[in-house]
Amino acid sequence: MSSFVIAQDNNDDVEEVIVKGNVLYSDQVTALKTPVPVLDVPQTVSIVTDDDIRKQGFRQIGDIVRYTPGVNTSQGEGHRDAVVFRGVRSTADFFQDGTRDDVQYYRSLYNVEQVEILRGPNALLFGRGGTGGVINRVSKKAVIGEKFGAVDFGLDDFGGNDLVIDSNVQINDTSAFRIMFHSDTLKNHRDYYDGDRIGFNPTLKVKMSDRTTLDLSYEHADHERFIDRGIPTENGSPVKRFAGITFGDSKGDNLQTLEADIFRATLSTVFSDTRKANLQIVSSEFEKMYKNYYASGYTAGATVVTMDGYLDPTERENTIISGNLVNEIQIGSATHTMLFGAEIIDTTNNNYRYNTYFSNTKDDNEVFNITDPMDFTVNAAGQASTNDYTADLKSKTKSDIEVTSIYFQDQIDISDNLKVMIGGRHDTFDITVTDIKNSSAQSREDKEFSPRAGIVYKPKENVSYYYSYSESFLPRSGEQFKALSASSAALDPDVYESSEIGVKVALSDDLSLTAAYFDSEQTRAARDSETGETNEIVGLQVDGMELELKGSVSEKMDIVFGLTKMSGKTAKGGEPREIPDHMISLFATNQVSDKLGWSLGLTRQGESAIGNDKPGNVLPAYTRVDFAAYYMIADDLSVQMNIENLNDTLYFPHSHSTHQASVGEPLNVRFSIRKTF
Repeated sequence: MSSFVIAQDNNDDVEEVIVKGNVLYSDQVTALKTPVPVLDVPQTVSIVTDDDIRKQGFRQIGDIVRYTPGVNTSQGEGHRDAVVFRGVRSTADFFQDGTRDDVQYYRSLYNVEQVEILRGPNALLFGRGGTGGVINRVSKKAVIGEKFGAVDFGLDDFGGNDLVIDSNVQINDTSAFRIMFHSDTLKNHRDYYDGDRIGFNPTLKVKMSDRTTLDLSYEHADHERFIDRGIPTENGSPVKRFAGITFGDSKGDNLQTLEADIFRATLSTVFSDTRKANLQIVSSEFEKMYKNYYASGYTAGATVVTMDGYLDPTERENTIISGNLVNEIQIGSATHTMLFGAEIIDTTNNNYRYNTYFSNTKDDNEVFNITDPMDFTVNAAGQASTNDYTADLKSKTKSDIEVTSIYFQDQIDISDNLKVMIGGRHDTFDITVTDIKNSSAQSREDKEFSPRAGIVYKPKENVSYYYSYSESFLPRSGEQFKALSASSAALDPDVYESSEIGVKVALSDDLSLTAAYFDSEQTRAARDSETGETNEIVGLQVDGMELELKGSVSEKMDIVFGLTKMSGKTAKGGEPREIPDHMISLFATNQVSDKLGWSLGLTRQGESAIGNDKPGNVLPAYTRVDFAAYYMIADDLSVQMNIENLNDTLYFPHSHSTHQASVGEPLNVRFSIRKTF
């Protein structure tokens, strides 16, 4: 489950050990920024490596989340990654190499070394957001002194296919170049669903001196996909007889496009064996558009449905400059690993929102007959119907955001048995939203301090008990900064508090167990759960327990087992949305021989509420089984088969709002082949 890489400089003064999969620090810029073994981190952490991603056949972030305790997926309106971290739904708490990646899209995994999922508020290291948890992707980088490569090709029985090419070459003794490319042709079980994704990511590593390394990266992404917002509910549950109907337009009005260019430069310096620093600069441009029809109203037993929709183009430019210094010093008998960091973010966001405008109702809602396929050219009254997206401009805004942050953390090894972590972060968040449509503007400046504290007690080298407390915040302009009303500008940020107590045990060199109990409290502005179109202030308390067992149980068997039990309560005393009462996951891999192996996966998600304070309005519990088999044809050639939903169960994994429940994928088979060189 782990791999080790040892790198030394020419003077043999510095030796850095990278433990992939067990340490949240594989390349000097990952989630925790200091080289902390997972055993000594006072919070719950899950790591998925690129080997895990390939073996389990994962294609997107949501696949990883399915097998991770404490988190579950949200629909994200069919056009973006959306994750529920311990009851807190987020579309923005995503990071790459420790820096913010909050644009709304489906992230590819072709250039990922490992994915780190941290639960609990994480404002100290990540600033605003990070409220229920964060997902950090660690990028693959060029490797000096090696030549390697791989080609992966896969296809599934829906008709989709994917290609990944990864090649690393040595330029000279002090530099290397790596290029990664991927292409997906998207198909699934839903009618009219299609699309494609292309990603291109060249990287360059230059060893500027014995102690200083520069990594340069450019990524281009070009995505297009059909948007599926799901099906209506009746009597509190998704309408199973509608499971084969797509409540969207087959002629191009349910579509998302994305073009992105991301430049990244990281300068890492090792001053001594106890002091290191890095500086990272990220410049990115995103152009995104999504437009869609979706069901906004339905009466049980009816043969008609109310449809709504909108067109939403967004342009965003980000410049992020972040740096930190890690210094280990001895004070008396205690060892202090001290982290000092600063970050500057400059973001410009241009957004338009056009409502649908139907010719008969003269507004954004119209009633249509439920047919397969849906016909939006004739309404339920038999009248010809058209929609003009340019007729009703709901909003046109430009947002300018400047964020300045400084943070400090001290990891104190008081003794071999006792470790303490304390720290805090101060953020100055300055936003101006210009309402171009209404010729007005609102501004707000928030200055927030986010503390964090944790204690780790290790009665044995392989056992740690921990307690942690942390806080985080989110400005009332929301995750994507598209609007700031006068009333919102007068309100304090959303606040989050969380405490966690747990135990971590290294049962062997290759097997670890983590168990934790957490309690969190939030007050936030969120999209309503009836239509998903308006804001409501939501108070939320969530507590629960998580358990994860990961590693090798024998020479031939690896397992990843997760168990989550959660309960929540809104400020009104009701049940909150999207918190399953239990989640269970298991993925077991058996290496039958040097050439043959197989895996079996199981996920169980308990019943969850579709809306806040709506008793009886639920997504049913479900169990899904996955299977995989692997065969090495030669040392450099392997084939793999992944079967998803082996039991072919009909399930509904999430719902954006009352009448937008997603239909899970039925049984499907994917074959892939991998050639290394």
